[in-house]
Amino acid sequence: MSTPVLPVSPIEPPHPAWHGFVSYLTPQRVLLALALATVFALALQPIFITPFPVLLGRTMFVGMLALLAFSAAGQWPRRLPRWWARWLFQVVVVAAAVPLATLAVYMVAVGGDFSSFVESESRMLGFLWIAGSGLVVGPLLAMGALYRQRDAEARSQALSFELERSELGRQALDARLRLLQAQVEPHFLFNTLANVRALVETGSPQAAPVLRSLIAYLRAAMPRLQGDATTLSDEVSLVRAYLELMHLRMPDRLEYVVDLSPELDGLRFPPMALLTLVENAVRHGIDPSEEGGRIEVGGALRDGQVRLWVSDTGVGMTQSMGSGTGLRNLRERLTLFYGLGATLALTENQPHGLCAEVRFTPQ
Repeated sequence: MSTPVLPVSPIEPPHPAWHGFVSYLTPQRVLLALALATVFALALQPIFITPFPVLLGRTMFVGMLALLAFSAAGQWPRRLPRWWARWLFQVVVVAAAVPLATLAVYMVAVGGDFSSFVESESRMLGFLWIAGSGLVVGPLLAMGALYRQRDAEARSQALSFELERSELGRQALDARLRLLQAQVEPHFLFNTLANVRALVETGSPQAAPVLRSLIAYLRAAMPRLQGDATTLSDEVSLVRAYLELMHLRMPDRLEYVVDLSPELDGLRFPPMALLTLVENAVRHGIDPSEEGGRIEVGGALRDGQVRLWVSDTGVGMTQSMGSGTGLRNLRERLTLFYGLGATLALTENQPHGLCAEVRFTPQ
């Protein structure tokens, strides 16, 4: 016979007021209250005939009770009249707790005989000294604690706002990077497919090898299109595959060389950024030229700054080069990725051709 499984009651969280009351009584605050009580006992000892341990016990009791009253007044009652601020209520409660705690100490000393307490001049003087000193210092300490608490809450809130603002900024930056990347991908893919279509329509025997190379290239490139960042080594591999594809399409008109410093291999780099420059060199430099030309892709690290360049000997700068969608998006991506110090410059080669150069400080 199986034992019935009884439903397990969920563990209720502690009451917020109790949690606030207990959490305020940190070891540091308790030790501070005891230390202040010790200082009071040392200061009052010369005018008391009571042994120091007894006096110390009384001041510690008063100090701890004042601390408990201060913490409790911060939580109960949960609501106060609008005209009574919580901080003022806590100060008043501490001011009331000090004489009451002192009276309780002396009532214990006289065994609860109030008339004996009143008739004893030494006990009355002791009560007045302890209660009077506590009434002067206790509310001041309470106000100081409240000021520090408010200051800590204000700084915590400011830090929380700053963290939230930073997180929103990061999310906005990620969204913008993805938007720009989404604009780059169709731009590159449609240009490449248009080149293949033109090759097929002209009946070139290179159509089939080029199409196979294109399929292999896209199979390697597609996983990288979805990433936020890649390494420069991966980007250069993609550039080599693209240039090989273009060389198959026009073997007599395109030469190329790719030579980057090995120390740049592991550098984080925005996907398709270098490829955009190479594609522009083919599309706007080599393709329109009857003689074709040569493309050189290089990179080096000098004085802490990375310099990448794509140089071609094609037709050179045209009116549309500086305002194209690909270049505009590339400039924004470089700025978002490396900061405002990243630059993209286009200069003419002599006697003809164009050099696109990217400079940035590696992250």
